[in-house]
Amino acid sequence: MISPQNSLVMERLETTILQNLVFNEEYARKVIPFIEPDFFENRKEKIIFEEITSFIIKYGSSITIEALNIEVDNRTDLTDEEVKGIREINLSLTESSVDKQWLLDSTEKWCRDRAIYLALMESIHIADGNDEKKNRDAIPNILSDALSVSFDNNIGHDYLLNYEDRYEFYHKKEEKIEFDLEYFNKITKGGLPNKTLNIALAGTGVGKSLFMCHVASSVLLQGRNVLYITMEMAEEKIAERIDANLLDVSIQNLSDLPKTMFENKVTAVSKKTQGHLIIKEYPTASAHSGHFKTLLNELSLKKSFKPDIIFVDYLNICASSRYRAGSNVNSYSYIKAIAEELRGLAVETNVPIVSATQTTRSGFASSDVDLTDTSESFGLPATADLMFALITTEELEGLNQLMVKQLKNRYNDPTIFKRFVIGVDRAKMRLYDCEQKAQNDILDNGSEEEYNTEDKITKKSFAEFKF
Repeated sequence: MISPQNSLVMERLETTILQNLVFNEEYARKVIPFIEPDFFENRKEKIIFEEITSFIIKYGSSITIEALNIEVDNRTDLTDEEVKGIREINLSLTESSVDKQWLLDSTEKWCRDRAIYLALMESIHIADGNDEKKNRDAIPNILSDALSVSFDNNIGHDYLLNYEDRYEFYHKKEEKIEFDLEYFNKITKGGLPNKTLNIALAGTGVGKSLFMCHVASSVLLQGRNVLYITMEMAEEKIAERIDANLLDVSIQNLSDLPKTMFENKVTAVSKKTQGHLIIKEYPTASAHSGHFKTLLNELSLKKSFKPDIIFVDYLNICASSRYRAGSNVNSYSYIKAIAEELRGLAVETNVPIVSATQTTRSGFASSDVDLTDTSESFGLPATADLMFALITTEELEGLNQLMVKQLKNRYNDPTIFKRFVIGVDRAKMRLYDCEQKAQNDILDNGSEEEYNTEDKITKKSFAEFKF
């Protein structure tokens, strides 16, 4: 049941919509394709909408109140009382000034709400067996169509006519989240763009969470808002790693800091940034993109917090909003679904999402991890925009370094700097750039490979990494 108050609000909105359909031609052309006559509860308003729409389609211009009254008078399916009532409504329609975006947003929400309401009523009618033409199998499609109502006027890019849009796109500086690591900025052409899913692939204990905690810390120092969602470790454990990084204190020594010193260090960090970092813990395999959307709404309402980047630690232990836990679905489909849902969340919230995944058992022992070493589902790399492996060996551990290998890159040519090394300070949960000489021994460092001019056989270097 619709409450009297809500009914009054809806009636006022429907009147505002009709007013602007008459007096605002730009608005009328944008919304008429999405409005159905049945969306209007009042039969008289439904008839007014039909006449407005019919006139615009036939004559290509907005209708006047005088013309609207004449068209209503010419109808043969109305009683004298209905004609009188419609004329009274027409006389109440006056030109008004309202915010354009508010009007479009309100109209879109009204269309969606009415479509869902009518779909539910139709579904109940079908479920009760009162529809001779449709059976219960039609209900999912009816509800799906109602939920998909959206004011999307984009019907494609005209290659010849829209060349100016392309030119502006080519010269527009894309907003990105920069790394504080030189080679990551090189391979991404300056950082992570919005609406993307970025995945670190590594074995257990190699440094997936360390990488994400370090990047989260660096983004916070850029003055940006960071949301870190964890399903592997407690909120306090993630905060401990970030403390070690930002406070420049070994993680083993954090508990030995006097409270005053700890407070002073945190205060010093807060003075360096205008950003905020929120860490939210969910039980393992219990939360999916739907829960994350709810969290974002709560943070927006309660803290006025909108993240500039989201970290999910980590993808394989998320749940899927499409498949129930324990349902009979293979791991390929399940993990691919999670990846697609997270990327959808990145697009919807207009931020980059960074997550991680495990290597397979064979990949864990490999010094040259590949895409085929992605655990559980090859559908994950198919969905990700950027995917790279974090590799360690005894030699690299001795040098306090991690090898990074590009596996997939939609931002740049993945063969440029395909492999490079970064320094790691595990005590302080921090990554750093290595000296250039550390990169020089790596085959795929972006420079030209050396060839033997006689037999054209490529000379290999960094012998431990087999191909």
